[in-house]
Amino acid sequence: MRVQVRYFASLRETIGVASELVDTACDDVAGLRQQLIARGGVHAECLAMGRPVRVAVNQVMADDATRLPEGGEVAFFPPVTGG
Repeated sequence: MRVQVRYFASLRETIGVASELVDTACDDVAGLRQQLIARGGVHAECLAMGRPVRVAVNQVMADDATRLPEGGEVAFFPPVTGG
């Protein structure tokens, strides 16, 4: 399947792109994140499982178990704090 992956804030700045189309055989967010981490480099650094990264699927907050829809949008972003 193919999904649109979007990166926001510091993730976008570090990875160097705002979005990309990703072909994946993964069924859920955790699998997709692992696939991106396996690329190494900045993807592994930014998306490492120990790092606090939020995710939304089709603009709805999601977790690692959330299923990926064909043609869907997966957004990764750092936690946001108020002030």
